[in-house]
Amino acid sequence: MKPVLTLFFILWAGASTAQGLPVLPAQDHAAWQAVGRVNAAGYRKREMCTGTLIAPDKVLTAAHCVAGIDGLGPLAHDFTFVAGWLRGTAVDSVTGTSIWVHPRAYSEGQLDMRFDVAVLTLERPAKVAPLPLVATDTSAPYGILGYSVRRPHMLGAAFDCQGHIASAILRLNCAVTPGNSGGPVLAQNGSDWAVAAVISAMGQSGALAVPVSRLQSP
Repeated sequence: MKPVLTLFFILWAGASTAQGLPVLPAQDHAAWQAVGRVNAAGYRKREMCTGTLIAPDKVLTAAHCVAGIDGLGPLAHDFTFVAGWLRGTAVDSVTGTSIWVHPRAYSEGQLDMRFDVAVLTLERPAKVAPLPLVATDTSAPYGILGYSVRRPHMLGAAFDCQGHIASAILRLNCAVTPGNSGGPVLAQNGSDWAVAAVISAMGQSGALAVPVSRLQSP
């Protein structure tokens, strides 16, 4: 599937009216400090997405979060990754230094949702432990974490989402809302959780996500 620009806006328009992820209890935030806000200073009207630390200085997020819907986003140093953000406090805050966007995300002049994935490199390692990556496995429940525009100061979370792959996109039955873009889709890896995909948009029946296998370009 390669959504046209109009479809992308329709997907997010649907997300804006969805209930979205339930709030994660404040006492549970400490377990998810690798998930944070990707803040962009003065970038049009999109000021924040969600991102996940996957290496000491690497943040996984959606391509449209750092490059917009046209591939013409701000510079890396205009972004700040705020790790473990909770009600006005953060575990760490680090400015970006470079951005890798999947080379096929905008290869035909518009966002191709199948490759809506990017990595923000930070100017120094963040002071939190990163989350590992894991291959997508549709036989197990998924978890989703993310900050939203409606509730920007606490994570939302759901850990009972079902999903399947169709047209190279992971389709989940849990709703997401604006701001959740770039957030992690988690799968259990033994007794722990690992990042299996990245939230891109909201479809008719639930979240649409890009498997982390897309990080292996092309």
